[in-house]
Amino acid sequence: MRRDLDPETVSSRDFYAVLNAVVVPRPIAWVSSRSADGVLNLAPHSFFTVACVRPPMVQFTSVGRKDSLNNVEATGEFVVNFAAEPLFEQINATATNFPPEVDEFAAVGLHIEPSTTVAVPRVAESPVAIECQLHTTLELGDSTVVIGRVRHISIDESVLDGSHPEITRLRPLARLGKDEWSTLGEVREITRIRHAEWPGHFTPPTAG
Repeated sequence: MRRDLDPETVSSRDFYAVLNAVVVPRPIAWVSSRSADGVLNLAPHSFFTVACVRPPMVQFTSVGRKDSLNNVEATGEFVVNFAAEPLFEQINATATNFPPEVDEFAAVGLHIEPSTTVAVPRVAESPVAIECQLHTTLELGDSTVVIGRVRHISIDESVLDGSHPEITRLRPLARLGKDEWSTLGEVREITRIRHAEWPGHFTPPTAG
């Protein structure tokens, strides 16, 4: 038996809570930005993904008009800092609704590090920084999708296995529903089936 939810009859807040609980896990864009007056901002956004491969682009969504969005529109630049498990408390703290004149780096005790291609600094404690130039914004209802063209990626060598980022060294955080977060958990590998190797049928593996 299923329960049906209609966004036309359920309150937007309740529907959002359910949507947040089932679209999981969500990676976190820990976005650093700078206001037109030079004030730094740092905030997590859990509606985040790769938007394009060639050219490389990433996107995050601002639900409502947040400081991150205002700053990116004003300066045309931002950095997505990797949200790693050891930084859990600081990431959550930067979600506090500080007024625009507050520098979240200073408020939560994080260090800044100069970026390579943009004026916005990155989080020195984060193992990966994706430096972006604003490509476009798209308004959808009460939210704005921010798409940035990736200009540079900086990766701490401690999380590399050779030249490739290694997932158990990265230790990503993800958002779930309510106030829930998750860590990496079990990592499973499976090879995608090429059509030339398709057996003509698919039989799910038996349990055990």
